[in-house]
Amino acid sequence: MENSATAPQAPKPSDDSAEYKKIWLYQAQSKLYPRSVSGLFSRWRWGMVALTQLLFYGLPWLDWGSRQAVLFELSSRRFYIFGLVLYPQDFIYLTAMLMLSAYALFLFTAVAGRLWCGYTCPQTVYSEIFMWIERKFEGDRAARMKRDQGPWTLEKLGRKAGKQAAWIAVGLWTGFSFVGYFTPIRQLAGSVLSLGTGPWETFWVLFYGFATYGNAGYMREQVCKYMCPYARFQSAMFDKDTLIISYDTERGEPRGARGKKVDAKAAGLGSCIDCGLCVQVCPTGIDIRKGLQYECIGCAACVDVCDGVMDKMGYAKGLVRYDTQHGLQNHWSRSQVLRRMFRPRVLVYTAILFIISGALLGSLLTRTPFRVDVVRDRASLARQVEDGFIENVYRLQVMNGTEQPQSYVLSAEGLDGLRWTGPDRMTLGPAEARWMTVSLRIPPESALAAGTGAKPILIKAQMEKSDKQRVEKSTFVVIKP
Repeated sequence: MENSATAPQAPKPSDDSAEYKKIWLYQAQSKLYPRSVSGLFSRWRWGMVALTQLLFYGLPWLDWGSRQAVLFELSSRRFYIFGLVLYPQDFIYLTAMLMLSAYALFLFTAVAGRLWCGYTCPQTVYSEIFMWIERKFEGDRAARMKRDQGPWTLEKLGRKAGKQAAWIAVGLWTGFSFVGYFTPIRQLAGSVLSLGTGPWETFWVLFYGFATYGNAGYMREQVCKYMCPYARFQSAMFDKDTLIISYDTERGEPRGARGKKVDAKAAGLGSCIDCGLCVQVCPTGIDIRKGLQYECIGCAACVDVCDGVMDKMGYAKGLVRYDTQHGLQNHWSRSQVLRRMFRPRVLVYTAILFIISGALLGSLLTRTPFRVDVVRDRASLARQVEDGFIENVYRLQVMNGTEQPQSYVLSAEGLDGLRWTGPDRMTLGPAEARWMTVSLRIPPESALAAGTGAKPILIKAQMEKSDKQRVEKSTFVVIKP
């Protein structure tokens, strides 16, 4: 596997193969012109494009009760995910989801290489969408190359302008949908139509839209080759039993052009007819016949196009295929290759994923639907009041994590004679949070028995007509009465 920081060297133009000269000229250009391809993996890729964009564009429009189903309200610091209402204090759930994402990436990479990059990475997804638009306006690879090299005409101007308009529309809609996760999207749509969006909403719609337009329309393979860190450290997660896009050198070499009726064995040739289509369809412009390179995103476009060529030539498919280094070296069957998937590294990643998933799910199912935060009044740690009572003052916050009004009963325990002064009941509206000041007192005889210093106590809040409660630890400072 190549891990050098430079792109693989293209074949030299002095090569005797005319097709190699064409490929060299193609790779030497500053702009890539990927050829369209169809096949099994192309259909999978477009299926993932449809699924990911249906989720991304559709979720903000989905309602849950009287509100948006997925909404991250930064102004009120509440995050709604279907039936869940989360607060910044629930950061542990975000941590768990990030850990799940990381270990899932490690697992998929160990099993089958850059599946994320090839099928669901936003850069790949939006590049596919933008290239599809480009082909609709300007034609496939040969037509685009010819048009770009020719003079400017009204037809060329019209096609370019139409493509740019479509790209800008997709970019702006993407930016609008992104901001719709943080501002209620129907409200945002009304603001956009009346040209009344706020400065931050306007900035993020334009910024995210411009990023989509620039990355998917122009930078494309440059993001994968030079900006994405995953391409640089992927080799640390590969081993010789990882499924990767592989060229079967033993079967394909020596390569050479020939007619369909030519007997390859009699001519001393391998199965590769040196057509160069695997290079032409590659979105990063590499030649998979040189072996796996860090620029390869595992999209399998070369597999689809090579299988099509093999069909036309009457050869068996799989000259370029998903395989492992051990599989190629040892001529393993597909079942032997798949059995090696269950190796220690994969089992460890899978076990960690199940543990984290189980812990996250268990925590969510048993989660108390409200929170209590207790803060001591630092301005007055302890004081003596009437009748010799010792008093401590606290600030108490209760946050209702449900979608209905709730009432809570408040109490404290931990010291003999501990009394709660002031309101011991709080009613909150849906997803409301409120602070209140409370004071706790103990009689002088309890203070003498406890001794001076900070004593541990428990402050409780129980949901009315429910057994759900939260208990927060705090301290009560006792002074000499």
